[in-house]
Amino acid sequence: MPHPAPAPASYGTAYTTELVTHERGFAELAVDWERLYRGCSTATPFQSHAWLHSWWRSYGGRGRLRLVLARDGRELVAAAPLMRVRHPVPALVPLGGAISDYGDVLLDDERGPDAVAALTGALWAAARTALIDLREVRPGAAAERVHDRWPGPRRRVPDSLCLELPSAPMEELVARLPSAKAQQRVRAKLRRLDALGIRSRAVPPDDTDAALRRLLELHRLQWQGRKVTGEHLRTRFRDHLVRAVAPMVRSGDAVVTEFRMDDEVVAVDVTLLGRELAGGYLYGAHPRLRERKADVAVMLLEACAERTRAPGRGTLSLLRGDEPYKHHWRPEPVRNQRLLLARRRTAPLLSAALCDVAARRRGKELLARGRERKERSGGGGT
Repeated sequence: MPHPAPAPASYGTAYTTELVTHERGFAELAVDWERLYRGCSTATPFQSHAWLHSWWRSYGGRGRLRLVLARDGRELVAAAPLMRVRHPVPALVPLGGAISDYGDVLLDDERGPDAVAALTGALWAAARTALIDLREVRPGAAAERVHDRWPGPRRRVPDSLCLELPSAPMEELVARLPSAKAQQRVRAKLRRLDALGIRSRAVPPDDTDAALRRLLELHRLQWQGRKVTGEHLRTRFRDHLVRAVAPMVRSGDAVVTEFRMDDEVVAVDVTLLGRELAGGYLYGAHPRLRERKADVAVMLLEACAERTRAPGRGTLSLLRGDEPYKHHWRPEPVRNQRLLLARRRTAPLLSAALCDVAARRRGKELLARGRERKERSGGGGT
């Protein structure tokens, strides 16, 4: 049930605010949420109702949901999809968790500073004894406007690195490569894909569920015997992905691509589509592709470049991760941010969170130095 969450007087009273804490209320917001999502140009597919509500059904905990909303009359003009956590400190954190590459709030582009003020005030009221900890905020995201308006203690610290390319045809992406020789190698790989008879198609909405299950089967197969993100192999992740992506395909927020060789599906990819950016989220590929000397990365990028171009969408995101193969394309590094917002009474929680950030960074630096010493001493393997 929604609960009133009036903003402090200093934020103005143009809008009403509420706090939704039950899954049923979240489900009933689908139409209003979709309208707001379409009106927020900086939103990514990770803020769509289909993605977040499905994530909550797989990963949410009873009594932890905190949807902070602002309305003008009956129209939803701002929303912060959050949940309550207790560790490492009591905090309100974005829905979507570690399997979402971007976190953000939603603000109607047409509403201006009043909507920002209303949402900020409602967040202030909701965070009485908890830190607000907004992870993986892309530069330019709506959450930055809340951060800039926040009246209490606040900090901005670096979060994950994302790599971005322009949304362009494959030939233009090839032309970005640093040398004529590198460009020739990629064109040879594209010719190899043609010679193998690999063909791709966008999976129609009615076939999406089966294609996603095939994706996860291939993903498991391609990583067999190697280190893999364990969450991608869990039933709860499968349920979330199938439940979320099917409606996103229907609404144009995702495309599932199927690759066939010798009339057999050998790879499946899911790419998420936002107004300003698109990003390949997850794929599965049969090991036989590599055995046949098919470059899977080139194959996926060609299909993604073909299917994601749209007016206003200027970015093809390679999403989080600094893997060496991504750098072959000379992407632009873009660092996500972590926005920490506190009230005076919760300032110690902010300090504790910053100490945790510093300790984790120090731990990663020590691990990296240990690996470097091991490699220099000849203990790094082949």
